Amino acid sequence: MDIRQITPGYAVSPQIALSDLAAIKAAGFTTIIDNRPDGEIPGDLHTAQMRAAAEALGLTFVANPVIGGAMTMENVTAQGAAIAAATGPVFAYCASGNRSSVVWALSQAGTMPVDDLVGLPAKFGYQLEHLRPQIAALAGK
Repeated sequence: MDIRQITPGYAVSPQIALSDLAAIKAAGFTTIIDNRPDGEIPGDLHTAQMRAAAEALGLTFVANPVIGGAMTMENVTAQGAAIAAATGPVFAYCASGNRSSVVWALSQAGTMPVDDLVGLPAKFGYQLEHLRPQIAALAGK
């Protein structure tokens, strides 16, 4: 597992395994957001199995599958709602962490500077510069 702490309250990671959930909880995360559609992954990592294991540990689990290249405003809104409802730090995952970074940046438009929404994920290799105009538009700037 490779936790990439974007902000103190939000981290992303490439795909996790069921065996990673206890370490995620031990690291202080309270909410897990699964940004990966079931069709991309083996059955033992599907949403139902991950949700059951996470909830058994007392973690909140949110499924918000983002299809690569086909993210919707519903995905953005759902990510923002899950982050806003979290009682502590949020851990989001997808195949590489990129989709979880993109949907975070879009969902947080207007809550922090566009430079941060683009720059913080860039520290981990997630290039969101092309989204700058969209983030600014969502922020109403």
